[in-house]
Amino acid sequence: MSRRTAPLTLDQFAHVGEPCRSCLFWCADPVSRARTSPEDAAAAKETWLSWVLREWGSCGRVALVDGEVVGHALYAPVAYFPGAAAIPTAPPSPDAVLLSTVYVEPTARGGGVGRLLVQGMARDLVTRNFTAVEAFGDTRGRSAGCVMPAEFLGRVGFKTHRAHVLSPRMRMDLRSVVTWKSEVEVALERLWGVVRPDPLPAPKPSRRTGG
Repeated sequence: MSRRTAPLTLDQFAHVGEPCRSCLFWCADPVSRARTSPEDAAAAKETWLSWVLREWGSCGRVALVDGEVVGHALYAPVAYFPGAAAIPTAPPSPDAVLLSTVYVEPTARGGGVGRLLVQGMARDLVTRNFTAVEAFGDTRGRSAGCVMPAEFLGRVGFKTHRAHVLSPRMRMDLRSVVTWKSEVEVALERLWGVVRPDPLPAPKPSRRTGG
């Protein structure tokens, strides 16, 4: 079984299942959501994704198991998530990207796919020089809904940044990820220096003896 993540594109979004494909909780304010019919919701979500990709760049990952999309994550600056204003602990810190969604299909849960998506997000943001990512948690432990369980966020590396009885805001410091990456690279370079064979000596010029 092969497992990997890939950037979320419009083509990949076509394979994202419901309820997320037509959910506008994060990407529209309450008034706009109320004005959008269920028949138009998926198209509105696709329009939103196209806008974020065009204006900000990569804003999500999909999890692929044997080539099939089984989950996805969405992240971007909070300005791209009008729905976040309804969360009691909003807004996120100015230096943080907001992780709004990590969703795994029910048939693929329990196998670490959610953690895989968070790791893919962290790698993407580190390479783009972002220093932190924050997310809103739900302390009621819901496995469905638009706000991720706080317990899940804690398991994958987030810590409570602003406490709340229902909706804590949680944070992952990407600087520690950068430090870990640098330390690993330095260690590998040192190891390579230890095991690298010494260069062969240059061949001595041959002597020609007279006849």
